[in-house]
Amino acid sequence: MERDNIVYSQIPPKEAKLLNVQPQSSKQAKAFVDAFLKRSLPRLRDEDIQNRLKRQAVVLEHYLKKRTNSKRKNRYLKSQNRLKGQEVSLQHTFTKHKKKRKNKCLSAKERREMKIFDLKPDQHRYDLFLPLNGLWKQYIRSLCNGLKPDVQPYLIQTKLLKADLHGAIVTVVKSKCPSYVGTTGIILQELKHVFKIITMENKLKVIPKMNSVFSVEIDRFVSYIYGSKFQLRAGERSARKFKVKGSIDL
Repeated sequence: MERDNIVYSQIPPKEAKLLNVQPQSSKQAKAFVDAFLKRSLPRLRDEDIQNRLKRQAVVLEHYLKKRTNSKRKNRYLKSQNRLKGQEVSLQHTFTKHKKKRKNKCLSAKERREMKIFDLKPDQHRYDLFLPLNGLWKQYIRSLCNGLKPDVQPYLIQTKLLKADLHGAIVTVVKSKCPSYVGTTGIILQELKHVFKIITMENKLKVIPKMNSVFSVEIDRFVSYIYGSKFQLRAGERSARKFKVKGSIDL
């Protein structure tokens, strides 16, 4: 081999003596290197290998064994089975929660059948619900900052529109049905389309909101409720935006 070869060269005699290495002849060394490069670079011809040795470092090729289709298929099946197992567990937990939720609360139909919100005849007493009216007054005073005389009526009306009216004393001021006009009582239940009130005569009356105007009085402050525009449940009114209208007819 030539001395200017950058890849390998013969060991000098001094270094060989120090290392106790028996130097090979140049022909033996060349034969060994050629055989090694042929095994490591099977795609290149001898001429290409020699050209590469003269001008650049040699990067030996390393081949990875390709994964067989069976291994890929096994991995795919394992992942699919794992996903199916997760779906089954999710469905199981969902049905479990559904059963728990179903056992905890009653449906609207079941509540109607059981008559949970219906008052017994011996409970139709006006004085029985006067404490509820007292609690409602405290609630409105705290909601409207004490109902001070200098407070603007518009601010109080906007708060009353979203307030809970259970316990309020209302009076039917106007109605298309003359028999409802003048009825006064404490609101026991507010539904979407009706008010259930108990009168001073210990009578439970159901007043429709449609085509009726109600007045609510607290601490000499009177507010009017137009029932036709008030056909919402108590929970829905708290999140509703009411628009100001100039004139409202029955």
